[in-house]
Amino acid sequence: MSVDLVISSKPSEDVIALLEDKRLIELHKEKSNNNYSVGDIYLARIKKVMPGLNAAFVDVGYGKDAFLHYLDLGPNFSSLNSYVKAVRANKYQSASLKKFKFEAEIDKGGKISDQLESNQHVLVQIAKEPISTKGPRLSSEISLAGRYMVLVPFSDRISVSQKIRNYEEKERLKRLIKSIRPEGFGVIVRTVAENKKVADLHADLSDLMNKWEECFKQIKKAKPPHRVLGELSRTSAMLRDLLNKDFNKIYVDNFDTKKELVSYIKSIAPGKEKMVQGYRRKIPIFQHFGIEKQIKASFGKNVTMKSGSYLVIEHTEAMHVIDVNSGQRSRTSDDQEQNALEVNIESAEEVARQLRLRDMGGIIVVDFIDMREGANREKLFEKMREFMKEDRAKHTILPPTKFGLIQITRQRVRPEMDIKTAEKCPCCNGTGETQATVLLIDEIQNNLRYILTQFNQKKITLTVHPFIEAYITKGFYSLQRKWYMKYKKWVNVRASDAYQFLEYRFFDLNGEEIKLK
Repeated sequence: MSVDLVISSKPSEDVIALLEDKRLIELHKEKSNNNYSVGDIYLARIKKVMPGLNAAFVDVGYGKDAFLHYLDLGPNFSSLNSYVKAVRANKYQSASLKKFKFEAEIDKGGKISDQLESNQHVLVQIAKEPISTKGPRLSSEISLAGRYMVLVPFSDRISVSQKIRNYEEKERLKRLIKSIRPEGFGVIVRTVAENKKVADLHADLSDLMNKWEECFKQIKKAKPPHRVLGELSRTSAMLRDLLNKDFNKIYVDNFDTKKELVSYIKSIAPGKEKMVQGYRRKIPIFQHFGIEKQIKASFGKNVTMKSGSYLVIEHTEAMHVIDVNSGQRSRTSDDQEQNALEVNIESAEEVARQLRLRDMGGIIVVDFIDMREGANREKLFEKMREFMKEDRAKHTILPPTKFGLIQITRQRVRPEMDIKTAEKCPCCNGTGETQATVLLIDEIQNNLRYILTQFNQKKITLTVHPFIEAYITKGFYSLQRKWYMKYKKWVNVRASDAYQFLEYRFFDLNGEEIKLK
């Protein structure tokens, strides 16, 4: 299996596509000004304590108040709170916790009013990004994630990933971490640390301690609400979690993003930075790698599979419902039970992919085709668990019910990826009235003249449907060449399969769209 990462970088956001054997598995959008990513640490201010909810609303600078539940304070909240107060009062000149006196753990069944009060300053970490009308979900169990480990301040616990099955390797990692771990810090060893040398682990730990040092400096001078430590960009975080021997190439169409990735890979996997490759072709990067087409095919209400079977995906306020249909596949076999099993297994693999691709969270109910034999239902359940193993989000899968339903709960920490695949009618643009399509070129030329004369743009890119691009650029004395002769400026014309037939947009030198009134 080969894994590729394709990044389309724009001034306002980066769109990241993860491909396994050229097949789209994950899609992420990261806004360039996103200050509320999972993992960001804030010095915040308690806005209001809600005893009835056993929670508090917290001001982190977002438009909506963030939510902090008592159970998310963590057992060592008293120690964290005392430390923050001491640092703010300049009683500590070092980020070390060696001389810090830990306080007793808080009661699991306690009340929020015993720990927090209005206007109190508190150190929190984003656990869930703002979703819909809700503000961020917070936690005071601070943790710093690295390549091989997670550093947990105000703890003395050392734990190793359960995915490392070798007992001797687990014990070796525990001994190594115990010998290099700073006092007052716990460590969670990640799966990728298996068989790594002490030098690699020590370097990662030193990097995390430097982050904690930066956090300490910011706490001393920050005025709440203030972000004291930012998580890595979505791209770098994915590389940190996913980079392994299966990774093949990373393609990116922006020089600054490429430079950032090369620098990061040098720090976590020296010698592998050559896998980062720039992309400079005229065709948009997602279109070149066939990602645009896969997005259109994968995000609709109906998702068709190679065999002719298809899924129907419905979203409600309470849950997501997925219905499995055999479609044309039902005609290929006389054995109904065997046919149902094959369709269900193929659908289970696609369901696992769809959950990752759309980042669907909460309760998911999948209505598989009924099967009479218990052995087949058990086989489907095992296959579903197998296909979901690669999903990094926490999830639970229940065995099939007697009605053929499999229930899944999946953690959601970011807004669900929702891409509209339905397009407006290319003739009427959704109005029900047909426009004069022969006037399209006249409209483009009028807007182009206005942009070149009024805005005095040095470089213009016109993006249109492939048919329109061919009409403008083909031929020795093309319309594109006529524009150059008339305005003495070359207009780049690009084709995009994602555009409707009559859709067109102008972009400036920096790739920003030129808005026309």
